[in-house]
Amino acid sequence: MDINKEALEIHQDVIKWRRDLHRIPEIGLDLEQTSAYVRARLDEMGIPHRQAAKTGIVALIEGGEPGPTLALRSDMDGLPIKEETGLPFASANGSMHACGHDAHMAMLLGAAEMITKARTRLKGNVKLLFQPGEEGYFGAAKMIEDGCLKNPAVDAVAGLHVGQIFPELKTGQIGVCDGPILAAATKFEVTVKGESTHGALPHLGVDAITVASEIIMALQRIISREMDPLHPAVLTIGQIRGGEAHNIIASRVTLSGDFRTLYEADRQFISSRLDQICSATAEANRAGAEVKMLGGYPPTVNDPGFTARFVESASKVIGPENIVEIKKPNMGTEDISFYLEKIPGVFFVLGTGNEKKGIIYPHHNSRFDVDEDVLWIGPAVFTRLVFDYIG
Repeated sequence: MDINKEALEIHQDVIKWRRDLHRIPEIGLDLEQTSAYVRARLDEMGIPHRQAAKTGIVALIEGGEPGPTLALRSDMDGLPIKEETGLPFASANGSMHACGHDAHMAMLLGAAEMITKARTRLKGNVKLLFQPGEEGYFGAAKMIEDGCLKNPAVDAVAGLHVGQIFPELKTGQIGVCDGPILAAATKFEVTVKGESTHGALPHLGVDAITVASEIIMALQRIISREMDPLHPAVLTIGQIRGGEAHNIIASRVTLSGDFRTLYEADRQFISSRLDQICSATAEANRAGAEVKMLGGYPPTVNDPGFTARFVESASKVIGPENIVEIKKPNMGTEDISFYLEKIPGVFFVLGTGNEKKGIIYPHHNSRFDVDEDVLWIGPAVFTRLVFDYIG
């Protein structure tokens, strides 16, 4: 089986699928059009599938002999961004595939077509996970709740992302590392409770705004003075809400933010210190503070053993000189982390930026685009990995 040749033969199909999907971005878990499009392509290939996580899809390619099951994952949702690319296939519905999920789906469909044609040679199974709600809707967790890793049980998982997440990647190169590649993110909300009074009589009340200000500054010292400086971490207050009028001492202020870490121990430490600092600072100022942890994403951590196998497979497709070791993890998040918490696997990045073509804009930008000339690499790498793992 000449995998590169076959991937190039279906390259135009992959581009067409990507463009079709690019026209119809949808948000969160409500991906009716997107899901219907992907299911129609799977039906054409004769691949059985079921829905999960509302509009997600779990498809199964059974091999000719029993063996382990490898899952290949693609996210599906777009973003509430008005597209400004000027592409002839640009979205016109007010949303946009500004993170490349359209390309992810198209490449996984390409891999599905290649794999299913040679499925009798497999000693095991391939699960295709088309997942909604990656952009903050916990889609991966919901897919797992709906049994996507069961019947048959999944032994390993692989997923990719396109774009310029890591600037060291050139067009058509693959970036990967063993261990942490993306951060954990934990959302929180702090409500500071004071007592209102006239601004001319501050001694009769408790100013929630000044207390909140002290809390904000104190929380930043967790990062600068309490964390190991060799462990990346960042804490952001993104929203402050409070106050009623310019001459009234505020009785209530709400702070919202998140913090990002690469290591679970650091995540637990910051959670604990955040609660302690907010409560103690408020008490010292005769106020109260209620801290709520609103959940988040675990770190995206690649399994070293499986990553080594992946690198060997990917090198056969694009050559070892085009495999780039990611030495500095990104503090962004990805909900493939929920799968990687439960089973070994790999998350890798395909470089799809191209300065010569003007494809230079970052993810979540209204002018984000991908170089379609390299999209054959995704199906080829996925297929090579499958046949090296269970072929």
